[in-house]
Amino acid sequence: MKAICSIVSMLCALAAQTSAQAQTRDLPVEIRNHSEPVLCAEKDNVYLSLQSPQVKRFQIQAVHPAYIGSIVADRWAPDWTSCDIPINPSDSANVRRATIYESPELQLVGLIYPSFWRPAKVPVRVGDRVIGGLHLVQLWVRHQERAEEVLVVYPPDGYWRARPLPPAHMKWTAYGSSFLVGPVEVSGRPLVDLREIRFDPSTKTFAFTFAGGGSGQLRLSTLDQDRIVLDATLSADTPATQPFAALRSMYVTEFNADVARVAWRSRDAKGWDESPLMSFRGANAVEFWAGRTTPSRHNTSAPDMVFSRFRAEESGPR
Repeated sequence: MKAICSIVSMLCALAAQTSAQAQTRDLPVEIRNHSEPVLCAEKDNVYLSLQSPQVKRFQIQAVHPAYIGSIVADRWAPDWTSCDIPINPSDSANVRRATIYESPELQLVGLIYPSFWRPAKVPVRVGDRVIGGLHLVQLWVRHQERAEEVLVVYPPDGYWRARPLPPAHMKWTAYGSSFLVGPVEVSGRPLVDLREIRFDPSTKTFAFTFAGGGSGQLRLSTLDQDRIVLDATLSADTPATQPFAALRSMYVTEFNADVARVAWRSRDAKGWDESPLMSFRGANAVEFWAGRTTPSRHNTSAPDMVFSRFRAEESGPR
């Protein structure tokens, strides 16, 4: 009888262990490519959506491109060739700046533009301080006695951009692709409709609520001269019928793009699959990379983007 009880206990323990492993195993998500060809290098024509009704936590990385060590002359100036976008030179001169939070190691800065494509109705809160009307929020950190801007968010439409600290041979690197976190909807262009943003300096975490219900967090967990790692979580009541994340970028040609190629790893696959961006037909993946393998004339030093560790649990990625 004791032997039988012992066997039953072992089976129960094994079943519990298997169940726990299944819960922490990466989930495959559906990657869809909605990108369209354009001639204007300043238009976000790349739209890659990530969808799964189960995913409540995942990881986003911005990683220096493989060729970062070979860059001698960086390029980051806008290229308005073949663009019909109206440009007002006075806009950049009339930007207003507000410091939201400041410490010896961190600074959170808000910018107000003369115009933006959506109303600036999302308040940004740090402790008891609340500022409204912001179009852009910048997170700066101190590195080697300098202030480095590493993460930004546009509160009106939920667009984020991230970049690692510059490598030793460079003083500065460019931003490139944007990403969205939360229920992605399309209203003129893809966006995440935010209700409020809160920042906790002690944990370097942005918490936000969505206008359509639910909430999310984005925590800066790793930052060095190779990559920046962001842990994303979504609450259980966040709508799951829409994409939970998306990548927005630009592509004109292989040599004029912020992202030109994609690679993905399917569950249980023995290797990675790769494709040029514009011919990518979508995939179910547990890890997804979007970036460049050759230098571009547009934002040459901008980072590659990696989405991974898709999990169902609401606690932070392991």
